[in-house]
Amino acid sequence: MGSEHRIVSSEAEELILVDTEDNETGYLSKADCHDGSGRLHRAFSLFLFNEQGELLLQQRSTSKRLWPGFWSNSICSHPRRGESMEVATQRRLQDELNFETELEYVYKFTYQAEFGAAGAENELCYVYLGRVSDMLEPNTHEIAAIRFVRPDVLAQEFTESAATFTPWFKMEWQRLTNEHSDKLAAYCQA
Repeated sequence: MGSEHRIVSSEAEELILVDTEDNETGYLSKADCHDGSGRLHRAFSLFLFNEQGELLLQQRSTSKRLWPGFWSNSICSHPRRGESMEVATQRRLQDELNFETELEYVYKFTYQAEFGAAGAENELCYVYLGRVSDMLEPNTHEIAAIRFVRPDVLAQEFTESAATFTPWFKMEWQRLTNEHSDKLAAYCQA
């Protein structure tokens, strides 16, 4: 089986529960973390740019429990029990895109978003920037499609079709553009 078809996550994997100050408070299955209004757990979002300054977007697999088929940032996931953020981010780069790259930490924040009766995200999320090549092998169990988009086009898409994007992606991009534009600019320039 090729790397583009590997099953790399499960509802049973244990995630790291945290308080609002990012102190570990325990562990819970991914399924239980996302039930109801969700339990606060550690997560991360990666924003990866190519040499032309375009952001890599992924369309979430239609088999995802939360926001299936929605467009999102390059990678979003969780560290597992006993896993550092550095190990978790590099694992997901390999799991989802079969790729490695250096990442720059930008900020972290908490948010909660419900997806009807299917459950919710309730995350303390670390946000990173990085570079990516155009030669990627997306894992079809995790990603339905990928595309690159210029930041100005993305801003227009958020205005015209906001409902097609995940809520965390919209929140994170707004904060990156409003509060961290200096760091973001280094990646958006061709």
